[in-house]
Amino acid sequence: MGQRSYAKRIGVTGGAGFIGSNLLLHLVPRYPDYLFVNIDCLTYAGNLMNLESIESKDNYCFEKIDIRQFETLLECFDRHDLTGVIHLAAESHVDRSITGPSAFVSTNINGTFNLLELARGRMDRGFRFHHVSTDEVYGSLGETGYFTEQSPYRPNSPYSASKAAGDHLVRAYHETYGLDVVTTNCSNNYGPYQFPEKLIPLMIRNARAGLKLPVYGDGRNVRDWLHVQDHCEAIDLVFHEGSKGGSYNIGGHNEITNLELVQRICAILTDRLGTEPLDRLITFVEDRPGHDRRYAIDASYIQRELGWKPRYTFADGLAQTVQWYLDHTNWMERCVSGDYSKYYDRMYADRREMT
Repeated sequence: MGQRSYAKRIGVTGGAGFIGSNLLLHLVPRYPDYLFVNIDCLTYAGNLMNLESIESKDNYCFEKIDIRQFETLLECFDRHDLTGVIHLAAESHVDRSITGPSAFVSTNINGTFNLLELARGRMDRGFRFHHVSTDEVYGSLGETGYFTEQSPYRPNSPYSASKAAGDHLVRAYHETYGLDVVTTNCSNNYGPYQFPEKLIPLMIRNARAGLKLPVYGDGRNVRDWLHVQDHCEAIDLVFHEGSKGGSYNIGGHNEITNLELVQRICAILTDRLGTEPLDRLITFVEDRPGHDRRYAIDASYIQRELGWKPRYTFADGLAQTVQWYLDHTNWMERCVSGDYSKYYDRMYADRREMT
C-alpha cells in the first residue's frame, strides 16, 4: 500500500467517531484514488466497529494516535506523506466538558495546534487543512435570527469555548502563514453510529427499556438538526471546492425544541413497536449550567457559493434514524457495555505483532 501512487493522501482525525466514521464510509468508496488515514486515539466515543465495511479497502488505513502527541503525529504524517487533513477529532459532549474541562482544552486546543504546525511544515505540497467545528461557538440566539459566518463568537460552555479557540487558531494560521484552510461550523448532527450518550440514541434506548426519558429544564431549548450524511456531503464539497480561508455554516433547516423531538421519537417508537404511548416516560430534570436556549443556522452562503443544500427532510431522516437503531440494538448494547472497545485489540493485534 505504501508504494502505491495516490492523487491525494488525506488524514481524517477522529475517524472512528460518529461524524468521522460516517465521513469515511462516504469518502473511501467514492475516491479510490485517494488514501485515507484514519487518525484516532479511540476514546470512549471511538468505535472501529463502525468501519468494518471499509477496513480491508486498499485506500484506507487506521492509526491509533492521540493528536496531543506531536512526535507520533509527525511520524504518521511523514510515513503516509499526507497532503491534507480533515480535522474532526474533538472532545464534544457538553455535559462532560462541565465536569471535566481539562480534556477539552488539551484535545480541542493543543491537539489542533499540533495539527496546524504539521500542516504549516507541508505548505509547499499544497496542503489543505479542513477544520470541522460547531455552531455552539456562536453562543445562544433569542427567539428570532440565525447564525451566519459573520456572527460574533460567544461560547458558553467549556466545550464550545475550546472549539472556538481552535477556530481562531485555524484562522490565524491562514492570516499569518498563508496556510490553506477551510472551516465548517455545523448544527446538531443525527443519524447512524452516534454514541448512545447523545440525545436521540439515548431516548430510543431508554424508551425501548421503559426507562425515564430525561429532558433538561422545560424542554424548550431549540436546536437545528442536520442529518450526518448531509453533513458528510458538505464536508466533501468544502474540502474540494471551498475557498482558501473560507468559513461555511452547515445547517439542516430543522428547528425543533428538545421536548418536541423526544415526543416525535416516542410517537415513532410507539407506532413501530406497538406499545402504549411512550411519551409517558418523559421526565423533566434540572437544567445544566450554561444551557444555550436556541441554535439556528443560516446555510445560504454554502448553498449560494458551492450549491450545497440538505437532502433529508427531518421527518424522513428521523424516521430512518429511529429504524436504524431499532435494527442495530446489538451495536448499541455493545457500545453501552464497552465491548466495542475490544474490537481494536481483536482486529489489530496480529498486525501490531508483524510490524
